[in-house]
Formats: sequence, C-alpha cells, structure tokens
Amino acid sequence: MKNSEMSGSSPFKMRLVHLDLKGAPPKVSYLSEVFPLFHALGANGLLLEYEDMFPYEGHLRLLRAKHAYSPPEIKEILHLATLNELEVIPLVQTFGHMEFVLKHKALAHLREVALFPNTLNPHEAESLALVGAMISQVMELHPGARWLHIGCDEVYYLGEGEASRQWLQQEHNTKARLCLSHIKAVACHVLARHPTTRPLVWDDMLRAIPEDQLSASGVPQLVEPVLWDYGADLDIHGKALLMEKYRKCGFLRLWAASAFKGATGASQALTPTEHHLRNNMQWLRVAASGPSDMLQGIVLTGWQRYDHFSVLCELLPVGIPSLAVCLQSLLHGGFAEDVKAKVENFLGISNLEITDFISEGAGTFPGSDILALVTHVGLHLRSSVDALLERDRYVTGWFSPYHRRRRLIHPVMVQHIQPQALSLLARWSTVVQELEAALHRVFYPDAVEEWLEENVQPSLRRLQGLLQDLREAASPSPYVGQDP
Repeated sequence: MKNSEMSGSSPFKMRLVHLDLKGAPPKVSYLSEVFPLFHALGANGLLLEYEDMFPYEGHLRLLRAKHAYSPPEIKEILHLATLNELEVIPLVQTFGHMEFVLKHKALAHLREVALFPNTLNPHEAESLALVGAMISQVMELHPGARWLHIGCDEVYYLGEGEASRQWLQQEHNTKARLCLSHIKAVACHVLARHPTTRPLVWDDMLRAIPEDQLSASGVPQLVEPVLWDYGADLDIHGKALLMEKYRKCGFLRLWAASAFKGATGASQALTPTEHHLRNNMQWLRVAASGPSDMLQGIVLTGWQRYDHFSVLCELLPVGIPSLAVCLQSLLHGGFAEDVKAKVENFLGISNLEITDFISEGAGTFPGSDILALVTHVGLHLRSSVDALLERDRYVTGWFSPYHRRRRLIHPVMVQHIQPQALSLLARWSTVVQELEAALHRVFYPDAVEEWLEENVQPSLRRLQGLLQDLREAASPSPYVGQDP
C-alpha cells in the first residue's frame, strides 16, 4: 500500500474515535486538551457512547450517573468537537447492553429475561416508548446530527423471555425476525422524527441472518451497519464476503470498526499497541478488497468496560499512543519509519516501543503523566511485593505464613525484614500519591477510587499486612526474663 502525505489516500473518509463513557469518563477539561490531538492525528469524528453520563431528564433522570455531564457540559463538548473539526455521532443503546437502564427497579419489568438486566423486551410497547424517550433527549442536545448510533450489539438471551417463547411458537417466527423487527421499529422511530439522521447499528446480530430474510425485512433501507472486529488476525476474505452479502441485501453504506484499546481483556491495564496496529492494518486490507464506494468510514473503538458491570480496562490516556499509531497508520497506509517518526513527534515520545509497553517516563501529550505512572505500577508494583513476600530468603525462611499466624519471629529477623518492607511501602506510597493527583485532574473521584482499589490497593495491603504481623510478632514476649 503506498505511503502518502494526503489523507485523501485513506479508504476511510470518516475516522471516528470512540469515547466509551460507561467507565472512567474524562472531565470536559481533559477532552478540551485531547480533541486537538485527535484532530492532528487524523481523526475527523467522534462516536460518543454516553451511557449513564448523559443528563437524562424527567422520568429518565434515574439513569444518570453521579457525575453525569450537565447539558451545558454536553454543549461544551460539542463546541470543542466543532472547533477541532470532529463530527459527533451520539450512541444510544436500544436493545442489548441496556444494563444501565434495566438495572433500575422501576424499569426491571422491561427486561427480556427477568433475571438479567442486559436485554430489552421487544414485545412491550413500553420498551419502544422508553428507547424513544432516550433518543429524543439525546437528539435534542445533538441537533443536526447526521448519524445516530442505536447500538443493537450482543443482544444476549433474546428469545428466551416468556413473551418471546410464546411468540416463537407461532409459524414463521424466528429469533432473526424478532431481532430485525425491533431494529426496524427503532430505526423508523428515529427517521420519522429526524428524517436527515441516519441510524447506525453494530452488525453482529445481522451477520448470520440469511440474505433473503435480511432483504425482505426492510432493515437495509433504514440503517447503516458497522462491521466490527478487533482481532489482530481478522479474516480479510471473510469480511469482504460479508460486505458483499450486505450489499446484495440492499444496504447502501457500511462502516468498519477496529479498536485502539479495551479489546484484549476485561481487566487489561496497559494497552498492547502492536495488537491494535495489526487489527487496523487488517481493516485497511479489507477496505482494499471490497466495494470501496460503500465504506463510509471506520470507528476506532476504545472500550472502557466490557459492560456496565465489569471492571475498568485501559484508561483513555494509557491508550493514546496506540490511538496515535492506529490513526496515523490508517491515514498513511502503514506504519513505516516516517509514520513512526510523525507519531513520536505528535506524542513527544523519543522512542516509541510498539511491541513492548511504552518506555517509562515518556511523552508530553495530555495525560502522558498518567501513562508513565500506570505503566510503572503495572510493570513493577505487584512484582516488587511478590519478590519480598515470596522470594526474600528472610521472609520465606523466618516469617512464613505459619510464623505469621502464630506471631513467631526470631528477633534478629525483624531487623532484616522490617527496613526493607518499610522502604518498599514508602517508595510505592509516593508513586501512588503522584498517580492519584494525576488521575484526579482527568477523572471524577469514583473512577479514581475504583482504579486504585483494583490496581494498587491489593499489593499495598499485602505489604501493610506483613508489617502489621511483624510489629505484633516483635512486641515483647511474655516469656522474656522469666524462668522456663
């Protein structure tokens, strides 16, 4: 693929950065710092997945997270996006991944399966009314949006609810039909009220549906599918065939979705850049092999949680070098030396390492301090505590779990173990204080607390536990100075 200075050479006219706000949503002040970087790197759009960060009003107010953006903040985000030539596409889940809605007692009766809050029951009139209300509030704050993403991915347990079981017993009714009818209802709802807005949907629920059923459903005239695959070795030929199938069914436009972070493990803390670079390169090859006029663009997804209830994966600042590598490679058709030099220049990193985690203390981009500290913690905190607790000869030989439970220790050993443990705790406490301050500049308090509790506290607690046991074991024994 030829390297070119011009972004015109990219097969993806639109290059959207996905901001997943269902975990560690950045403060608006941080977005104001990174939007210019996104633009400089070659992005020209944003896919904003608000989830519970949207300021829902009225009967939907209960959906708001504690630190949800206010309407003026949403306006400010959109203003910042416009300043940086980033077109905004809002995303509202309307079928699967509805945990943030259906977890609430007042709305639990709209679950497809009573036990699980992820999927909406498509048979209830109230379900469509609920989704419609969410859409109209979001669209009200995004007037003139050319696209609205209505989600519809991973609609787990569809067809397993009571109403669905009965419906599926009737002739010709299938899960595919049930899925398509709900997508169609939501898309029609959007188009009736916002005729110039095109609904986008994730494509995973459509992939296996036979061509004739898709064609007959009327859905291809209403939505634009976003074909997503985050694998480093995605099947190029298979994707080209899928695009061809969608074209035959009557879909006029398609989108691709790669990932720059949040796709390699639910609890991943550091971003494996090379995986994401390979994924985006595979998408370039898919674009080259398919009908080029159909592809509207590519969404670089940056998941922050796998779902509403899972832990945080890589924080946005941690994924920025990967985003830079992916965007620039999509723009220039590969990651040659000159592209690497451009990325290093944009990020203020002297030597970008894509196979390993970034060299520590690197970068001058917004949030690079977080990247450096998270990398340091991720690579060394646990291993340094393990080294002391599980491999230090004094600890393993004279203060084993057996000794610790019985508070037994040879007094001379306290002098071997305690200074080491105290110095390790002091070193890490300094790093963690610095990290905590850096995180508070970018994130709201609950996200900071969650990240530290998951990634830092377990190791520090083990260290503090050792010191506590040492103190108790070393306190004067009742036997001292007494006759045996």
